[in-house]
Amino acid sequence: MTGLSVLLLGVGLGLRHATDADHVVVVTALVQREPGAWRAARIAALWGLGHSAAFLGLGLLIVMAGLRVPPAFERLAELLVAAMLIGFGAWHLARSRAATAHEPAPSTAGAAARPVIIGLVHGLAGSAGIALLATATIPSRALAVAYLALFGLGTVLGMVALTVTLSRPIGWAMQRDDRWRQGATAAAAALSVALGVSVLARDLLGAAP
Repeated sequence: MTGLSVLLLGVGLGLRHATDADHVVVVTALVQREPGAWRAARIAALWGLGHSAAFLGLGLLIVMAGLRVPPAFERLAELLVAAMLIGFGAWHLARSRAATAHEPAPSTAGAAARPVIIGLVHGLAGSAGIALLATATIPSRALAVAYLALFGLGTVLGMVALTVTLSRPIGWAMQRDDRWRQGATAAAAALSVALGVSVLARDLLGAAP
């Protein structure tokens, strides 16, 4: 495999990684609170910033420093993602039901920090496996680092493109009457909780003797 093909593979796999169900569900719920293409792109970029920071931080430690990540870390990260999906779905539904027309808008700092923190948690889950695959299949450390960086870039670009695309139908639903808004909110919250329960059950059953 040539250097160029490795780099292109990194971008391509990053783009595909952006469409993972847990990523899409969370960003969809976040966009419901701040509709509009520009805000959707901003949320996705912030999520990608957090995801790439965690992914590259752990990946560089593995590739450059030879860090050995114990299997328990990967399982803990998956359980943390599951708990976050369940908690986030419940929070999203509760906040939306409690909202009123006169409720003050969330602070800029809070609105920016939320997708970054969620991205950080998602970035930890699965990062070790991707980095270990890079070290096992790419002989050059420099090329492996470039692969990881382009994987992170591809994830950000893919998430921005996907989120902006989803923002149009989401915005349409949120601008309809209360029944449409409540239905869209309930669906996003239920998907987040259901996916979290699925991840939790998979990890717990997989760890059972």
